[in-house]
Amino acid sequence: MAHSIGFTEASVPDQTGKTFIVTGANAGIGFEISQVLAARGARVLLACRERTRAEQAIARIRHITPKADLAWLPLDLGDLDNVRAAAEIAAREPRIDVLINNAGIMNPPLTRTEQGFESQFGVNHLGVFGLTTLLLPKPAETPGSRVVVTSSIAHLKGRIDWDDLNAEKSYNKNGRYGGSKLANALFFFELDRRLRSADSPVMAVGCHPGVASTSLGRHMGIIQLVGPIVGLLLNSAAKGAWPALQAATGKVMPGGYYGPTGFGGIRGPSGEAKRAPDAQDPTLSKRLWDVSIAMTGIDPGLAPA
Repeated sequence: MAHSIGFTEASVPDQTGKTFIVTGANAGIGFEISQVLAARGARVLLACRERTRAEQAIARIRHITPKADLAWLPLDLGDLDNVRAAAEIAAREPRIDVLINNAGIMNPPLTRTEQGFESQFGVNHLGVFGLTTLLLPKPAETPGSRVVVTSSIAHLKGRIDWDDLNAEKSYNKNGRYGGSKLANALFFFELDRRLRSADSPVMAVGCHPGVASTSLGRHMGIIQLVGPIVGLLLNSAAKGAWPALQAATGKVMPGGYYGPTGFGGIRGPSGEAKRAPDAQDPTLSKRLWDVSIAMTGIDPGLAPA
């Protein structure tokens, strides 16, 4: 349970008998999340693209926790056909207690997903929307199940360009990243509303890792330029995992949002985090929901709240 000083790795309770899916689990924060859950007795499906990297991550975790129950779930969030296949494979599990949507990309040059969507919106939001909604029937079989969606402090200034979602007219990598993270925040907000309206046993929760030192920022030249200075402020990947672990295993509120509580919300123990007003706008969240269905062709069939 969470302590008064905030939620840390030590706060994670025993997870024996539960099954978690962690996306982007082969490195960085996703790896740290998976390692902690495995040590607490959970079965963890490491959802990532490359078998070799997944197997290396599994070996590293088992070096620390020899009896860890781990498996690779092939997943490429940039290909909706692959997302559908991953959801079908995962649905064969006897149970799924928690889906932790951790994977994402940050500030790449303009690239496109397999279906032709701008990659940051496509991977960070549409892939997450697709995987989550396709999987929902499975965790709905288990009381107390959760979906965790990872946003970012970048959502606070994020804007979604509704008239150019696919970056056909212009592309600013920082702006598109912030927009994709606002989409994450809007998605779990709307998902929570619809799940509660449907009396679903699944809880939707959001989190952000603060500013963590991981490979996610490899396209951010400024961090490379002033690395030693920025490094003093960054969360480690292990500490960056705390908010997701709180959202996935702690005593949290449906629709709650969790992140670091120290130094401007970029590091430290996890607790309730600040959200932008736009991230809690039901008009925007419904609009995004409808647009996401239209773009992905995936309709979860959850009525508006």
